[in-house]
Amino acid sequence: MRIKWLGHASVLITSKSGIKIITDPYKPGYFARPDGRLFYADIEEFANIVAMTHDHIDHSHIDTIKGDPVLVKGSEIKLKGPIVVDGITFRAVPTLHDDCQGKVLGDNSVLCFELDGLRICHTGDLGHVLSDSQMSEIGQVDILLLVVGLLRPLGERQFRMDDSGERIPAPHPGYIINADVANKVYHQLAPKITIPIHFSNDRCSFKLAGVETFLLQKENIKRLKTSEIEIHRDNLPKDNQIIVLEPAL
Repeated sequence: MRIKWLGHASVLITSKSGIKIITDPYKPGYFARPDGRLFYADIEEFANIVAMTHDHIDHSHIDTIKGDPVLVKGSEIKLKGPIVVDGITFRAVPTLHDDCQGKVLGDNSVLCFELDGLRICHTGDLGHVLSDSQMSEIGQVDILLLVVGLLRPLGERQFRMDDSGERIPAPHPGYIINADVANKVYHQLAPKITIPIHFSNDRCSFKLAGVETFLLQKENIKRLKTSEIEIHRDNLPKDNQIIVLEPAL
């Protein structure tokens, strides 16, 4: 299969038979929650399937994707059970977007599916370490698409000044950048290949941690000056490997 990091949490996965899956498509532009902007270009790739971990607009914008894809939503899988499209079974492990019972940022799903004999897991905006039961549901992972620039709510209402100088509530609680959860989930799942996604860079001004924060004290890191990589079952690394890609858009 080929894996292409489009940007943010969006990845294009192409099977050897030509099936194209896009995960968590973003909408470029400004976001008030959290404060920041996505400077990535529109996703205009063709897809047979679009898989979404949660419904936030920077993870669920399908308007520019070509091909009238089938939508696979983690929120629907949680209600109805696994969804099968083109012979691919998509499972969703219910999780939360934050570490305060979802009270600030809501729900999230960890999406799992198998393609070309490889078990793929996309964490979405997972805001907490995994429980034993969640780890059991996810199972063995060959390729982990890991959100590493996470947002952790501070939990207290923040205030700002409006144009007239009046003190008004901010649209969301304060946030801190965080890579701690990503580090712990990486060690919990111990995938053969980890591809970091969704982190601060020159195309994302969200208040996120950068990839270097996640990479601290890690070994077997492969930095590629490309957005794509080809992976086959028979060439998985013997030791766990982190592959850092460049965003395509």
